[in-house]
Amino acid sequence: MRRVRIIARLDIKGENLIKGVHLEGLRVIGSPAEYALKYYQDGADELVYIDSVASLYGRNNLSELLEKSVENIFIPLTVGGGIRSVDDATRLLRSGADKVAINTAAVKNPQLIKDISRKFGSQCMVLSVQAKNISPNKWEVYTENGRERTGLDVFDWIKKGIQLGAGEILLTSVDKEGTRRGFDIELVKSVADQTNVPIIASGGMGTIDHLIEVVNEGNADAVAIADVIHYNRMNIGYIKKSAMSRGIDLRVYE
Repeated sequence: MRRVRIIARLDIKGENLIKGVHLEGLRVIGSPAEYALKYYQDGADELVYIDSVASLYGRNNLSELLEKSVENIFIPLTVGGGIRSVDDATRLLRSGADKVAINTAAVKNPQLIKDISRKFGSQCMVLSVQAKNISPNKWEVYTENGRERTGLDVFDWIKKGIQLGAGEILLTSVDKEGTRRGFDIELVKSVADQTNVPIIASGGMGTIDHLIEVVNEGNADAVAIADVIHYNRMNIGYIKKSAMSRGIDLRVYE
């Protein structure tokens, strides 16, 4: 049985950790560095930083935050938002990121996926996909933090991304994100069944049952969590021990 990773997702706007619903109505939560350290101490397997408005404003703002974080955090860090070139990726990786996640820029220039994976390895290249259901069993790729339609079919785009060198998929359901009503199991399962790279399910975690479902029924390799930990509805240690008690293979840090 595969070991499932629990990932704390931190969406950033400027200097603040924020959270929204359907990637909209963003509310300020607090200091990203403080929350990141807490989640590391609570036992998160990885952290994901997403600069939520970086693509909109044409910049990435996370290098300084990364440099501060890596001083006290010793788990893998993935960074996304506003990465438009190999040079952007290089700067973030040198600042302490282990992986980069790319959405908008990859849609505009798919060659960027290949260029980054060739230079740093596919394990560093995470394809971030914001998926919105448009009809039964059909999802469309969105960009600009869920604001812009692309006309791309999610499955076709992910298949192309993997062919170009993406080593992992961060799959966010725009419909479920921030709702605490559970993951889009059909979406996650459909993608997982058609790919041979790890799938991180993001968007909708509200209960332990939701985690169990997306792992057992959706075949997710990792689960990204935000709302339930940002608002102290449960902590990562509790999530991991509860999931393990129900047969999910997770790493627990003592």
